[in-house]
Amino acid sequence: MIFSTATLTRVCAVSFATAAALAGTMGEAFAQTLNGAGASFPAPLYQRYFADYKNATGVTVNYNSVGSGAGVRQFIAGTVDFGASDAAPSSSEKGQMKNGLLLVPTAGGAVAVVYNLPGVNNLQISRANLGKIFSGEITNWRQVDPKLPNQPIKVVVRADGSGTTEIFTSHLSAISPSFKSKVGTSKEPNWGFTVLKGPKNDGVAALVKQTEGSIGYVQDTFARKNEGATMRTARIQNKAGQFVEPSLAQANKAMEGIKFNADFTANMDDPSSGYPIVGITWLLVPKDYADNKKAAEIKRLLTWILTTGQGINNQLEFTRIPQSVTQKVLAEVNKIK
Repeated sequence: MIFSTATLTRVCAVSFATAAALAGTMGEAFAQTLNGAGASFPAPLYQRYFADYKNATGVTVNYNSVGSGAGVRQFIAGTVDFGASDAAPSSSEKGQMKNGLLLVPTAGGAVAVVYNLPGVNNLQISRANLGKIFSGEITNWRQVDPKLPNQPIKVVVRADGSGTTEIFTSHLSAISPSFKSKVGTSKEPNWGFTVLKGPKNDGVAALVKQTEGSIGYVQDTFARKNEGATMRTARIQNKAGQFVEPSLAQANKAMEGIKFNADFTANMDDPSSGYPIVGITWLLVPKDYADNKKAAEIKRLLTWILTTGQGINNQLEFTRIPQSVTQKVLAEVNKIK
């Protein structure tokens, strides 16, 4: 078959157009995977975020729940597109972030105190006793309340560098001078006495469930998911003297008086009302990706999280970020390059 010059020209033009279209599609496909790692505190929320985001956009977001400390380290190393932490990076850590840092607050949440005492279904722990339990000063349940079993307390903590631990120890340091001097605020503190250690929030919950006489701390969603005959959630005394459980309503009440700083951090060590042990969780993103496609994809993801995604928070027992704050964060997100 012999083609005319005009026909050949049209065929070649179509072929080149098709190749260009395919190349563009392949480029988009390669760009449509983002990788992140960090905090286990918001892991249930992020899993839902990223599943819904993929359904809406086709973009895959892989998230590895490795703990805040590991998430910050991977972010510094540049092995992920974004990190995640419940504790703001230190000045030293920020100094290692060569492409800058934007902290994007995504949610607030409560850290529940969970325990395993068969037959004890409504444990209340005072401010004074909570700090003493986790500094090793109180070692028997009878010291917490004479009505409780004469049984040693087995304290369960995180085995990894943890933003949940930093939220928890920040609160205890704020309410207990003794705890502050003995343990202090840290993602990975030296507790100063014998403790049991579990990896991530789900590891602590599992260890409490299987260890009679134990007490530990986990993000509230993990507490509710694991509650049962061998693990329950304690009511904790707040600044107003009330014993409250870590419900969404009480967490929202605690969040009402929180003021955000210019870098979107916030001091939540000892709220005046509501559930007293609450914290913010952030995504860590560079200000300069040096990759226009990656920067554009991250900006789209963050915009979705700060708008549509916020509607998911309450469904999973996380508080929303106030709209007045998300608007300011979005302005900074738009500057990412």
